[in-house]
Amino acid sequence: MKQWTVAGLTVLLMIASGCQSQTKQYRLSGQVLAKDEADNVLTVKHENIPGFMPAMTMPYKVKDAGALQAVQPGDTIVADLIAANGGADYWLQSVRIVDKTGRKTAKPAIRHVLKVGDPAPDVPLTNQDGKQIHFSDFKGKSVLITFIYTRCPMPAFCPRLSSQFAKIHEDLAKTPGDYDKTHLLTISFDPKYDTAPVLRRYGLAYLDNHADGFSQWDFASADPADMRSIADAFGLEYFEEDNQISHSMDIVLLSPEGTVARYWSTTWTAAELEDALRQQADSSAKRRGARG
Repeated sequence: MKQWTVAGLTVLLMIASGCQSQTKQYRLSGQVLAKDEADNVLTVKHENIPGFMPAMTMPYKVKDAGALQAVQPGDTIVADLIAANGGADYWLQSVRIVDKTGRKTAKPAIRHVLKVGDPAPDVPLTNQDGKQIHFSDFKGKSVLITFIYTRCPMPAFCPRLSSQFAKIHEDLAKTPGDYDKTHLLTISFDPKYDTAPVLRRYGLAYLDNHADGFSQWDFASADPADMRSIADAFGLEYFEEDNQISHSMDIVLLSPEGTVARYWSTTWTAAELEDALRQQADSSAKRRGARG
C-alpha cells in the first residue's frame, strides 16, 4: 500500500465521512499479480482511480467466481470497483481480461503453507518494548495473530484489523480466566519504519493508553528475512514495491500447543474470532485435564 500524500489522505477522509449507506462505482485497470481462489481475491497492480485511491498494488475481493477462475496472474484486466460503507468495503465485479500476454512472464506463487496441526515457526520478533519474543513464549495460551503496518491508510485493512482486535481485547479483559489463557499478537510488515517506539505508540492508541494491556497484546516486527519466513509459513500475500506494502488480511489462530488451529482472510467478524480464541483455550485445557 502506498504512502499517501496529504491530498490523497484528504480524498480518503472525504470518502470516509460521506454517507455510509451510499455505494459508488469506479473503473479499475491494472495487472493481476496473484490470485487466491480459496478466498476469491485478486491482487492487482492498478492505475490511479480518480476519486478513490492513487495507483498502487492491492488485494480485491471478486464476487463472481466464474470471472475469477478465468483470470490468471499476468493478465491485464478492467473491472468495476464497487465501494460501500463510505469506502470501508469494496470489491470488483464485471472483471474483463484485455491482455493475456503477461502470463508468459508472471512468476508462479510458491507457497509452503502450514496446515492445521503444524507447529508455527519459532522465529524471533521484537515487540513494542524492544524485547525479543517468540511464538513459543505463548505456549499454554491460545494466540490470535494478525498482520498490519502502522502507516496503512485504508480503513478496511490495517485499521479495521486493529480496531477489531481492540474490541476482542476489551471483551477478554472482562473475563480474567479467559484473559489469562489467551494472547493477541499484531505483527508489522514494515520493520524499517515500525520500530519498537512506533509500535508502542500505535498499540497504546488501541489500548486507550493503558500500557498494562501489552501483557495480553503484543505489537511486534521481524527482520525482513524472518518476516518472509512467517509469510511463507502462513500463506500471506505480501508485496513490497515502489515504497508500497500490499498484503492480504490474514489472521491465524495458534493452539496452546503452538500449532496452527485455524486461518481467516477477508470474511470474519470480531465475535467469530473471539469465540474461536476462547474455545481453543477451553478445549486445550480440557485435553490437558483428561491426560492428567
